[in-house]
Amino acid sequence: MAVVAIYSLKGGVGKTTLAVNLAWCAAALSARRTLVWDLDPQAASTWLLGGEEQARDQAQAVFTRDVEVERLIRPTPYERIDLIGADASLRSLDRVFHELDKKKRLAKLVGSLDKAYDRLILDCPPGLTETSEQVMRAADLIVVPVPPSPLSTRAFEEVVRHLDGKRGHAALMPVHAMVDRRRKLHADALAAQPDWPAIPMASMVETMAARRAPVGSFAPRNPATRAFADLWQAVERRLK
Repeated sequence: MAVVAIYSLKGGVGKTTLAVNLAWCAAALSARRTLVWDLDPQAASTWLLGGEEQARDQAQAVFTRDVEVERLIRPTPYERIDLIGADASLRSLDRVFHELDKKKRLAKLVGSLDKAYDRLILDCPPGLTETSEQVMRAADLIVVPVPPSPLSTRAFEEVVRHLDGKRGHAALMPVHAMVDRRRKLHADALAAQPDWPAIPMASMVETMAARRAPVGSFAPRNPATRAFADLWQAVERRLK
């Protein structure tokens, strides 16, 4: 099983959009047995994948071993995609990790799922926190959405500096997110980093929330669907 974390220091950059659509690509296009693990207390991925009806306030309990992680796995409406949903209990997850003082607790839980799935997608909360440190040890690849803005670029550079010289962390894969090529600032950002994959700002992506579904499941020929598919292929190449 390969572990792909969708992470950014900054909020509001499209992490959940990437997590849900990459999971759909993994399952539908690559026939991978895929698990989405929502670590963000906002539970956006959980909501989009129809997991809000699961037991409440148990998401944190797997880290203290009060609940076995397998008990929280639920199917989704999509073939080969399962979900470990988030809930409000994750608001204190950083404190739990700090008190446990076990640097690889998430990695060990991830390892227990190794034979059941081919790909694990982690939808991560923003910030440089105890949770993000756990994610960086557990992941094989960290996909970082970077919208074309100075603040988002600064946030990505801060993550690069944070990881510089550290051992045992996953590789970073930056992605241009929410791109509008008509805007000069966006065009300049793409020109400055032409090797980064790019996901467009598109009305069809915004429709995800109304339909509560990955773009590819209802608009298979849309350019946004093609962009997510291309990004997934780039992720697969990096994992190899």
